[in-house]
Amino acid sequence: MKVLYIRTSTIEQNSERQKQNKDETCKIIEDKCSGAIPFFEREGGKKILELTEKGVVDEIIVHEIDRLGRNLLDILKTIAFFNTKKVNIEFKKQGLRTLNEDGSENDISKMVISILGVVAEMERKMIRERQLEGIAIAKANGKYKGRNKGTKENQLYFLNKEKNKKALDYLSKGYKQIEVAKIIGLHPNTISKINKIRNQLA
Repeated sequence: MKVLYIRTSTIEQNSERQKQNKDETCKIIEDKCSGAIPFFEREGGKKILELTEKGVVDEIIVHEIDRLGRNLLDILKTIAFFNTKKVNIEFKKQGLRTLNEDGSENDISKMVISILGVVAEMERKMIRERQLEGIAIAKANGKYKGRNKGTKENQLYFLNKEKNKKALDYLSKGYKQIEVAKIIGLHPNTISKINKIRNQLA
């Protein structure tokens, strides 16, 4: 069985780009979560693991390396696991395969994947650093104050924020808090706060 693995960071992101030119025989497994979450801790990753352990998966297709993850160590550990199971991973955008036709490890791909994995990890770090620098500059210019200490955000205003509304909807449908956090891309503490308010207003 071929599995097309798709990951988007938030529920708003469009996954169609990752489905282009897909093989109609592929089983699609999709995650909506941060790339920082280890592969086998994702709901989709767990499904692929289960299918692999049953011996029904022989190839996983991924649009590009950073869809597998943004942490080099986790990317390499994930690939190493599938190599031991003789499951090839094909990265469409980069044109790389982790295994050769005879099932042996593709050393050239391993080298390139390591380099690109480092780039993905650095990109994630730089984005975070730019965010922190922007906040620091705004604070220095008196344009970023954050919430005043001791003040509380209006509950209805908080629940009506776009992502929070979606999280509330999922919680109302019976999804677990950890699942909602991964789907929406919010911190688990925020989901707990939303659920607490939901229960208070019920």
